[in-house]
Amino acid sequence: MTAPIEVLFTKLHSEARAPQRGSSLAAGWDLRSIEEHTVHKGKTTRIPTGLAVAIPAGFEGQVRARSSLGAKGMILPNGVGTIDADYRGEIQVLATWIGEGDSFTVEAGERIAQLVIAPIPSVEFIEVKPDELGDTKRGTGGFGSTGRY
Repeated sequence: MTAPIEVLFTKLHSEARAPQRGSSLAAGWDLRSIEEHTVHKGKTTRIPTGLAVAIPAGFEGQVRARSSLGAKGMILPNGVGTIDADYRGEIQVLATWIGEGDSFTVEAGERIAQLVIAPIPSVEFIEVKPDELGDTKRGTGGFGSTGRY
């Protein structure tokens, strides 16, 4: 096992709570709303957490939906939000309601998302001609070309 990655954080609001894991094997740390918010159907709402983080260089923070809220109908419209290592502003969770009814109320202190810290590999893009990309079984087939659909 490797040494823990240190992620510095600060509370920007008196009601903010430190990110917390639900269990010792949880992949993410729970993020909580600092105030009540109504998430309306078909509209994107920014829910503040009152937290700012300093993610180390070479890593990113991934803000992901909590499965329990997703099962009810609250989703993150961007799927997974990325927090870059050089961002120091407040973490806000983008939410959209697609469940039953016109809206969903997030309570103050409610767990609204998870923060996963993931490594970013060093990558170099090299431009080549189309025939230099190499062949695969799928080739240039689009959606459904792997036979799943």
